[in-house]
Amino acid sequence: MGNVTTKPVIVVTGTLREAAVVSGEGIVVIAGGSDPQRLRRELAAAAPGAAGIISFGMCGAIDRSLKLGQWVIGKRLSGSFAALCDERWVAALAARMPLARVGSIHADGDLLGEEQGKAERSWASAALAADMESHIVAEAAGKAGVPFVILRCVSDVAEMELPPAVGVMMRPDGGVNVGAVLKSIAAKPGQVPHLAATLYGFAKAYRAMGAGAKAIDARLGFDAR
Repeated sequence: MGNVTTKPVIVVTGTLREAAVVSGEGIVVIAGGSDPQRLRRELAAAAPGAAGIISFGMCGAIDRSLKLGQWVIGKRLSGSFAALCDERWVAALAARMPLARVGSIHADGDLLGEEQGKAERSWASAALAADMESHIVAEAAGKAGVPFVILRCVSDVAEMELPPAVGVMMRPDGGVNVGAVLKSIAAKPGQVPHLAATLYGFAKAYRAMGAGAKAIDARLGFDAR
């Protein structure tokens, strides 16, 4: 196998920090942030000239067997847009990440922050994990006729509920909205220990993402598909 092309691979993340762990020739990174309409516009313009698109970054586990920092490779997508991921790209990633779980990912733009909500989504969709960008990626890739795949790292496990500050943490450009976080803490100071534990999990996921991206190389597996 192998796929040689001068067209770029588009890497779509949620945050700027996720985007920072991916670099290299032939890669274009787009951080969606909390502005899905901007992400749709940027992908609509960029996707037709891309070799492929990968949804990359953190995810929330909805399968209770997933552990913090574990990788998940999407084989199919459920949610507001249903699609199959590129089989060859999935296989290339799985070959380089033998400990990763391969299965369904759910995405509809909603942050699943409550344990009950995660459990309900797991039962309804049979998905392993959920993120907030993959449905937009899949739709753009489908319209452009280019392959797409999902590669995500677990930042919060299924039994963990997210504190309120996490829901307002991301700016439209993918940066951290410090003011909104401080305002949330002032309104609900009891969440501070929970927030600290959550941020620890995020930091572990970021470290795993950085190491994983370097290990996969080959434009996140695209050139080996």
